Amino acid sequence: MSRTLICLAGPTASGKSAAVMALAERWPIEIIVMDSATIYRDMNIGTAKPSADEQARVPHHLLDIRDPAQTYSAAEFAQDAARLTREITQRGRIPVLCGGTMLYYKALREGLHILPAADPVLRAAIDEEAHERGWPAMHAQLMLIDPQTATRLAPNDSQRVQRAIEIWRASGRTMSDWLRDAPQALLPEHRFITLSLEPTERSWLHARIAVRYTAMLRDGLLDEVRALHQRPDLHPKLPAVRCVGYRQLWDYLDGQCRLEQATEQAIAATRQLAKRQITWLRSLDNRQAIDCQSKTASAQIIDAFALHHNGLGHAIALFDD
Repeated sequence: MSRTLICLAGPTASGKSAAVMALAERWPIEIIVMDSATIYRDMNIGTAKPSADEQARVPHHLLDIRDPAQTYSAAEFAQDAARLTREITQRGRIPVLCGGTMLYYKALREGLHILPAADPVLRAAIDEEAHERGWPAMHAQLMLIDPQTATRLAPNDSQRVQRAIEIWRASGRTMSDWLRDAPQALLPEHRFITLSLEPTERSWLHARIAVRYTAMLRDGLLDEVRALHQRPDLHPKLPAVRCVGYRQLWDYLDGQCRLEQATEQAIAATRQLAKRQITWLRSLDNRQAIDCQSKTASAQIIDAFALHHNGLGHAIALFDD
């Protein structure tokens, strides 16, 4: 039987957290968190991680599943989310995807290309070679092997350059060749519909972002980043440290700027993130836009949820950040 996967999306600070908790008061949902920052332990304030009270009110999945020194890919998320969607449905409850990482949604919605598994031995050898020669030289090597992939990667994008070289050395096929194969659907029985919280005035969202980041600093974000900064195994190239709002304070702690400059840069970077999210959302089919500035936004979401859910046993997917 076909299922409908409803996706409540929207840029950062558009009010999705309040909406998902409103749904939790009315339906037996479990939340699959879809966020590339809240996956990390010890990163709570700057990621706007659900509070202990919110987690007690409704089950949350995929929170705190990685140490900041580790990585987590869109492919891993898509596989985990598909598994959890089916497990929650089998329990007679409604799975809700809740997060703002659009790449994660793309992987789940469009499916995955099957690529060779990671090879720790190969990765270590590539890292050692890069340490001696530098990543721009490794990028030049990739340009000879797989110019199509190398052209879309920056010379210092160490993580992606490493992965592309690893795939070539492990399989004898280039990454671009692997990506020509059709992606494998993870939830082929589901039809995706997106409810998108979007502002009618960009300035309204910009103001909310500034207020929220200032509140995070007041709540102890700098101390949270300082604790990470003191760990010898963490560095600015890690995805956790590159998270918006974290990497700017990391630069401050490294002495590269003043705190006022770091704060301004973090707010500006968050606004750019929101712009990218809105652009991405507007490209989706089956999207229903809801004005997040409206006093009735939550009521409209509840009505839309009920319309698609009632009598169909549908799974629900919500985005939040």
